[in-house]
Parts: sequence; C-alpha cells; structure tokens
Amino acid sequence: QVQLVESGGGSVQAGGSLRLSCAASGLIFDRIDMAWFRQAPGKEREGVAAIYHGGSPTYADSVKGRFTISKDNADNTLSLQMNSLKPEDTAMYYCAADRWSGAPLELTYRYWGQGTQVTVSS
Repeated sequence: QVQLVESGGGSVQAGGSLRLSCAASGLIFDRIDMAWFRQAPGKEREGVAAIYHGGSPTYADSVKGRFTISKDNADNTLSLQMNSLKPEDTAMYYCAADRWSGAPLELTYRYWGQGTQVTVSS
C-alpha cells in the first residue's frame, strides 16, 4: 500500500525556480526518513537532499545554498524548493522513503516514486 507520487517538474530557463512535491501514503510519515534523488541520461542515480525524522537536512555539495528540502507532516508531503537552477540540474527527480535509512544520500531507501522530469535550458 506504500505509495510515493512526485509532482512539480517541468521546463525552466537557467536561473529559474521549481518546487517539487512528493505525496506519501501507507507510511507513518513522521517516523520515516525521506530524500530526493536524481538521475540524468547516461549517469548513475545520485542523492540530492535528505531529511531524517530526527535530524537536520543534508544536501549534496552541488546543490547547497540553492535547494531546500522540507516535510509537511500535516499533509504527508515532502518538498524540494529549487532555486538558481542550472542546466546540469536537468534530470529525472525521484522521491524516496524508508523506516530507517542507512545513510541520507545513499541508495538504501526501500520505497521509490516514479519520478518527475526537470529540464533546465540555457
């Protein structure tokens, strides 16, 4: 019954902003660890940002100062605010969740969404 559904992707020009959302169901939302990953064509999936149930957010070096991850426990929604977007941010973005993740930005999450495409043009 666990389901993660991403939304908010689209096409923007360099320097623009997007806000991604992930609606979660079938989990005790305030107890789980969650993260955003992305995968560009020809590249491996990489961690972008993560927020654990009992810790501070963590970010990949490439997005620090530009992206912000947050959780809304009332709506069971994970968000990623992306500012100052660059062409290299172009990728499929995935929402991930687990009861207990081994590491915030590593591929240890049990549940995954189908992804939402982000395209940044120059």
